[in-house]
Amino acid sequence: MTIRLILAGCGNMGYAMLSGWLKSAKLEPQAVFVVEPNAELRRRAEHLGCGAAADAAGIPADAVPDLVVIAVKPQVIREVTAQYKRFGDGRTSFLSIAAGTPVGTFEEILGELAPVIRCMPNTPAAIGKGMMVVFSNPPVSDDVRRFVLELLSASGVVTTIDDEGLMDAVTAVSGSGPAYIFHFIEALTVAAEKAGLPAETAKLLAMQTVFGAASLAAESEDEPGVLRQQVTSPNGTTAAALAVLMGGDRLTKLVTEAVEAARLRSIELGK
Repeated sequence: MTIRLILAGCGNMGYAMLSGWLKSAKLEPQAVFVVEPNAELRRRAEHLGCGAAADAAGIPADAVPDLVVIAVKPQVIREVTAQYKRFGDGRTSFLSIAAGTPVGTFEEILGELAPVIRCMPNTPAAIGKGMMVVFSNPPVSDDVRRFVLELLSASGVVTTIDDEGLMDAVTAVSGSGPAYIFHFIEALTVAAEKAGLPAETAKLLAMQTVFGAASLAAESEDEPGVLRQQVTSPNGTTAAALAVLMGGDRLTKLVTEAVEAARLRSIELGK
């Protein structure tokens, strides 16, 4: 079978995405070739039925893949991408999930003919519940864009942006966002324990409440603000709590400051 996709890097995110593609039948294992220097990680790909090698030199000489997925850490992105320069003639497209690395970096290494798609995923993509945002350079064809969006949909929800400069905001909201939610679960758990609940019960209540509320918000036709109002009785317990969280727009201001700090840091790292 012809190699349609080369996956450069089979760490946690790369492996999670690969597993999703194969489980959802977006790709056949024989159509994927994985390049991963770590032997243990490489064996995981081989167990899925994919071809694999320790470096790009091991890619079959006659391979002309539709897509090369760059799934390595930003600090080695230039070194790794340079190994795939032979595919930069325009016939192969490139998808990067490396944080903070602009499309221009890949164009500089691969040449201006290379179609490049930049994706910002987040960690829930590992269980098929991710939020992924993509930006494409002009050489990317409509067919390739549809193919990539279909692949990524196996890992969660996908949307596109036309201005790459917005990727810093995307990073600050959905890229870093899971950590904000994890911390809120931690904080709610601590508050529950201080209110007298046993530790395990406190953790369960906090986690399931966040999960259930997020699921309801995602599935409801009502805006989150409307859902909040529906559960808030006048002078009730929820109203008392929201008076603390919303007084002076306290929580909104805090989250806005946090997102802005992350956005500015993303800009710095991109330089």
